[in-house]
Amino acid sequence: MSLVAIVGRPNVGKSTLFNRLVGERKAIVDATAGTTRDRHYGKTDWNGREFSVIDTGGYTVNSDDVFEDEIRRQVLLAIDEADVILFVVEVSTGITDLDALMADILRRTSKKVLLICNKVDNNDQIYSSHEFYSLGLGDPYCISSMSGSGTGDMMDAILAALPAETKAEEEDDLPRITIVGRPNVGKSSLTNALLGEERNIVTAVAGTTRDSIHTRYNKFGMDFYLVDTAGMRKKGKTMENLEFYSVMRSIRAIENSDVCILMLDAQQGLEAQDLNIHNLIVRNRKGCVIVVNKWDLIEKGANTMKTWTEALKKRLAPFNDIPIIFTSVLTKQRILDVLQTALRVHQSRKRRIATSELNDFLLPLIENYPPPSTKGKYIKIKYVTQLPTPTPQFAFFVNLPQYIKEPYRRFLENNLRDHWDFSGVPIQIYFRQK
Repeated sequence: MSLVAIVGRPNVGKSTLFNRLVGERKAIVDATAGTTRDRHYGKTDWNGREFSVIDTGGYTVNSDDVFEDEIRRQVLLAIDEADVILFVVEVSTGITDLDALMADILRRTSKKVLLICNKVDNNDQIYSSHEFYSLGLGDPYCISSMSGSGTGDMMDAILAALPAETKAEEEDDLPRITIVGRPNVGKSSLTNALLGEERNIVTAVAGTTRDSIHTRYNKFGMDFYLVDTAGMRKKGKTMENLEFYSVMRSIRAIENSDVCILMLDAQQGLEAQDLNIHNLIVRNRKGCVIVVNKWDLIEKGANTMKTWTEALKKRLAPFNDIPIIFTSVLTKQRILDVLQTALRVHQSRKRRIATSELNDFLLPLIENYPPPSTKGKYIKIKYVTQLPTPTPQFAFFVNLPQYIKEPYRRFLENNLRDHWDFSGVPIQIYFRQK
């Protein structure tokens, strides 16, 4: 699929244009310069032609932003990836030194560059756009990314500049694996290590990643979307608006995922916020894999890993049938195990069990270990079936469903898990009147 990159200096409206093109508020928009840091991908279509759009951080030099070098490198990577480049400038400020510097870089590329003059909200401002001819990048397209005026002509120009499609692209239905956790546990580092490239910016500053970054992973016979998210802190510690929006993006990423990789810091252990994120994953019925990062920094004895596993499962109860992997992203220890386990959990989450197979296994078990009688009433489970839902849910048809207690429900769930390997997958069990 063809790629279109949106580049320019900070605060010219790149993310607003990106959101308008993809038709949803995927990139965070704020008046704070430097809000966008990583490359951010989305899909759009115009006149029946679909293509991808990349939003980038604002290109800047000699600023106070500690992310300046990384953002600049991400912008250059996006230019290198793209088929067409949208160079966004702002009509009211005219040509700045940064615009001239960026134009100098773009004139040297062999890619097709469209000059987009943004924030043109009235006809008088169209006349002000003429000074941008001096950048040597052709006719400026006057648009307002906020209201959408002028974007139709721009989209026509993009389609004309895109390379011809070799074949129709089919809509993929790939698993979505989302990496979540508190700030600074190594989520972006894990993404970069798995992809084998510096896809996301990594620094020691908490809150470096702000958007949820989607990347397609297609290596070693595995094909899925890997989503890196912003670190989620407690509500009381979320100080700025940008971080609030970042956390909301992370929650939305969990809701749209199939499997979540919950990353922990081995030096800090399992904290209350980790449990909150775990509960959010379970409430949304997503698959879960727990990854304990920075394992190389822990002093180890004979049974350190076993002790940690038991302690974690005790804290995660009642839903503690979750694969736990101990890694060091820095040394790339067991990082491929993380992907393989996540994909196995995804397969388990999609598993459908035939009704005859369910009853052949569970009914003899229930006969040998029936539900305890309540108030002198004998409880009889007659029939079991899996419901036609996206996640594993089972209906047990009973003569007196109101008398079945929680311990027996857990007994049935544990047997289902052990027999069909539902490790890492939340299961729902319903008791219905026969």
